[in-house]
Amino acid sequence: MDKGIIGPINPKLQIPEIEPLRRPGTEKTDTNFGTVLKDAISTVNELQKQSDQEIEKLMTGESQDLHNTVIAMQKADLSFQMMMQVRNKIVQAYQEIIRMQV
Repeated sequence: MDKGIIGPINPKLQIPEIEPLRRPGTEKTDTNFGTVLKDAISTVNELQKQSDQEIEKLMTGESQDLHNTVIAMQKADLSFQMMMQVRNKIVQAYQEIIRMQV
């Protein structure tokens, strides 16, 4: 049987590592809401910087890989949109608390 000009598909997809589930009470960590929020903001910022670097590489001709550039841009965009939605929910929760009567 002739395979023709199309070869087998061999994706080079990298799956991100997922941290193991932590059970409450098994490990005492010093993370609070502010720390988690600060880490999330820094992650969004880092993705934005990586996207900018990929765009710069593409524009200067250092890289010819348009796919990685577009993927980096989409990661940065989605993470920023998610962060904005989280911010909106935090603001809504704050406003709801302020409206509560004591």
